[in-house]
Amino acid sequence: MTDNGQNGLNPGRPPASRIRLVVSDMDGTLLTPEKQVTRHSIAAIQTLKQAGVPVCLVSSRPPGGMEMYFDVLGLHTPYGALNGGTIFNADRTIRSRLSLDPEAVQETLDMLKVHDIDAWLFRGHEWLVTNATGAYVEPEAKAVRMTPTAVPSFDDYRQDVGKVTGSSADYEALMRQELEIGQLLEGRASVARSCQCFLDITPKDANKGYALRQLASFYNIPIEEVACIGDMNNDVPMLSIGGLSIAMGQSKPEVAETAHFVTAPNSEDGWAKAMEQFVLPRVAPLSDTAGKTVS
Repeated sequence: MTDNGQNGLNPGRPPASRIRLVVSDMDGTLLTPEKQVTRHSIAAIQTLKQAGVPVCLVSSRPPGGMEMYFDVLGLHTPYGALNGGTIFNADRTIRSRLSLDPEAVQETLDMLKVHDIDAWLFRGHEWLVTNATGAYVEPEAKAVRMTPTAVPSFDDYRQDVGKVTGSSADYEALMRQELEIGQLLEGRASVARSCQCFLDITPKDANKGYALRQLASFYNIPIEEVACIGDMNNDVPMLSIGGLSIAMGQSKPEVAETAHFVTAPNSEDGWAKAMEQFVLPRVAPLSDTAGKTVS
């Protein structure tokens, strides 16, 4: 499936005819495989902005890893970090926050330790690790331009946790833990891989569907008039409820089947193509839009 307007595998509901807000994932979606933003995507964001349509980002990244792109994108809108569980205002202050129960944090840490998977904790603007030399710590620090705080143990840091991340090069182990921890914390947490090497455990309602609803509410726009776009399992909660949902071309079938359309991969400017082909034709004239000022 490519950017030729082809439907998702099983959309299940008709796509919206009018769009007034765009909510987008970052890695694997807006960002290229090299973690860059293309000039076509920047141009599409500006076109949406001129049409009165805000673009808000939601990511499993910590806030600093999102904010580093805002200047080049020209975005000054609220955003959802830590898989959507913490909503930040444009000025970096916390608008709303969901936290894991300390018991769920401990159970997750125990499971990850048993399977020799490095654990990271995220709390607001903090990133905590016990193994600062872990295989993915340095690459992630460079990618999100954050320096983690090394602590001897997580015993004193189980309160106010917005996300636990398990990182490992053993992709199959993470797939198994996605299921096992998901079953262990069923009804208490959201458990999903944000990429092959990261497994994210967030509060039960802290998923991208929650973030989509929060951001739509901020702009006083019904979710039926929100377009969303993503590529991974953790994007499914928003793809399954958005008025217009788009999966990236490299998405797996279980992700694509929740979307109305599938665009090109992120290696082929799929985000910009999705905006041009599926979103902009559904944008109402500026004089016909409502809600808060776009920035």
